[in-house]
Amino acid sequence: MNKKIYLKVNTDLTASPQVLSWFEQMNQPPIPDQKIWWQCQTLLIEGFTNIVEHAHKNLPIETPIEMEAVRFNQYIEIRILSKGEPFDLEQQLQQTSEFEENEQERGRGLKIMSAIADKLSYERTEDNRYCLFINKYYC
Repeated sequence: MNKKIYLKVNTDLTASPQVLSWFEQMNQPPIPDQKIWWQCQTLLIEGFTNIVEHAHKNLPIETPIEMEAVRFNQYIEIRILSKGEPFDLEQQLQQTSEFEENEQERGRGLKIMSAIADKLSYERTEDNRYCLFINKYYC
């Protein structure tokens, strides 16, 4: 049972409800563990927010953010494609202090994503964009 969905939105945080509404399709049939579904939603919205606030912060609001989600038998993959600047996810995660010590907001979303995703990466694509890749097992 593979299911693939696609969405393109502007670089605008007000699109967050639309992004979550679009993603609801991935929960049909419902994922048995509600906590895991909540984690998938959290990963998606944290990823989208990071692209808007960081990767696209100096780009016009019309700059598209493309999202793809695929549900496999045991896991969900999320790809968020952006046109932002190069960014070393691993280095940023190592430089960001743990939750308790992290009084600033910066990097906190990445730590949350890193803690609940089974795989998380941010890599350049062949067409010179960047792909935030998130994988989460639900079985």
